[in-house]
Amino acid sequence: MRKDKPAGAIIHADKSAYRHRLMLGIPTTGVVRFEWVMARYNQTIPCNWSQVDMPFFYASWSPIGYQVADARNVVATQAIKDNFEWLLFIDHDTMPPPNTLIALNNYMIKRDIPVVCGLYFTKSVPADPLIYRGLGNGSFRDWKWGDKVWVDGIPMGCTLIHVEILKSMINDCEKYKVRDLNGNEINLIRFFITPAESKFNEETGAWENTTGTEDLNWCHRVIKGGYLKKAGWPKIGAKKYPFLIDTNLFCKHIDLDGVQYPSRGEEGEFARKAKKIIKEK
Repeated sequence: MRKDKPAGAIIHADKSAYRHRLMLGIPTTGVVRFEWVMARYNQTIPCNWSQVDMPFFYASWSPIGYQVADARNVVATQAIKDNFEWLLFIDHDTMPPPNTLIALNNYMIKRDIPVVCGLYFTKSVPADPLIYRGLGNGSFRDWKWGDKVWVDGIPMGCTLIHVEILKSMINDCEKYKVRDLNGNEINLIRFFITPAESKFNEETGAWENTTGTEDLNWCHRVIKGGYLKKAGWPKIGAKKYPFLIDTNLFCKHIDLDGVQYPSRGEEGEFARKAKKIIKEK
């Protein structure tokens, strides 16, 4: 990164020397486990890969000091500004397997599925798979290892998104400003929102509180707004469950104490299910 970065710019680099294929964003608090570092930087690099060096490897931009939604908006806004084709989030507590970039490169080449997510579990005991179909009914469990599962709710910790989807959302997204660590204002687009609302319902005479996460909020807005169709994937946009989770991309979820989730063998339920189905066939 150059020291003479213009005020208000997120990053400043020589952009003439690389192909704008993939922006890799890492929202982080600034503290990561070494296990995560090994998982992140020991990825197998595909043949003829478009590699970009910014502050970090492979077009990485890691905003520090923001809330999660703001951090994602920093990355997404930069992907728009630099006209990248794809955006890949790898969160600072999500450890993707070594073949992740190889697998995602195949999706990028085919370009037939605009949103692909790896599988990981909640940081809890017991740990639940972060796979969702519908609201308020818990995690979706009807799958086995190796399945490619279509859902309507995904996490963002290891997720590939085609930037055309973000472009199709721009006119419906709020523009706002944040300050970087040097106090400079940064112009952002609010693609990601962490729902937090408290209001008085005159019909019921009660206060109602609404909370949620930025990842599921984004999924529901993309479906409701028809942005997959607008971005060029009408068949995918017509699906009830338009987002793909590839369970072959099994990521470990790690906390700052080094505990990797699932930590009690909860994933074994789905391994047994797979063996049973294979045996029955």
